[in-house]
Amino acid sequence: MPEVTSSVPARAVSMRELQGILGVSRSTLSGLVAAGFVTPTRGPRNAWRFTFQDAVLLRTALQLRAARITPRKIIAALSRLRKALPDELPLTGIRVSAVGNDVAVRSGPSQWDAVTGQLLLDFEVAEIKGDVVFLDTAPARRSGERQAEEWYELGEVLRASDVTGAEQAYRKAIELSPRPFYAAYVDLGVLLCELEARCDDALEIFDEALIHFSSDAVLHFNRAIALEDLGRFEDAERSYQRSLEIDPTHADAHHNLAILLERRGDPQGLVRHLNAYRRLTT
Repeated sequence: MPEVTSSVPARAVSMRELQGILGVSRSTLSGLVAAGFVTPTRGPRNAWRFTFQDAVLLRTALQLRAARITPRKIIAALSRLRKALPDELPLTGIRVSAVGNDVAVRSGPSQWDAVTGQLLLDFEVAEIKGDVVFLDTAPARRSGERQAEEWYELGEVLRASDVTGAEQAYRKAIELSPRPFYAAYVDLGVLLCELEARCDDALEIFDEALIHFSSDAVLHFNRAIALEDLGRFEDAERSYQRSLEIDPTHADAHHNLAILLERRGDPQGLVRHLNAYRRLTT
């Protein structure tokens, strides 16, 4: 299958946005900046502004630190890695790992020491202990399931800052997974449904997912939302009803269906499902 060739454009993000992307506290990020792992610019009111490249480097620093790599080696590795990262970061790119007490970077078929720049032999790859960054060239010999997981993780990171990149990553996860990738289907469909102009695309994703997961209440619920946003109210009602047939305790499905039935002139349906929603949430 062809590789995705689009790239993620550079974009400055705030400290708060970066906290959400990396899942760490403000004090942790401030400490990493103070340690010299990245040098963000200053924006309005002197607030720090981070690039996506900074996010990659900080994610790498956090996970190398968790792998007990010394700060000196982390800073040296990031200094070299920073030069290897383009301003516009490709979705397929670089994998950084801890190899014993050293830091290895894989780009394409090659693996090199992040501090010295020396190429490492293939047999050393087996000694890698844990992936530490979400960008990966996905070598052919690695399992499709692992590749798909990494693309899914990339989508989770990108959805807070770049919708296009997240969509591409989720689609790549679905494409590469040897089994239907439930979470990637759900998150891609929700992502597209949040964009008013992409509800048709979201519906296609949910319909495709339901081929594999026909008895999943969440998928039928999300499909109903997409149909409702498209103005297909009768179809939306059927999808909400199907969701509730599968899971009668799905409170949000009761709530949404109650509102939809009120719009469709069914006051009895409104009361019935609104009462069910209240019972489940009180």
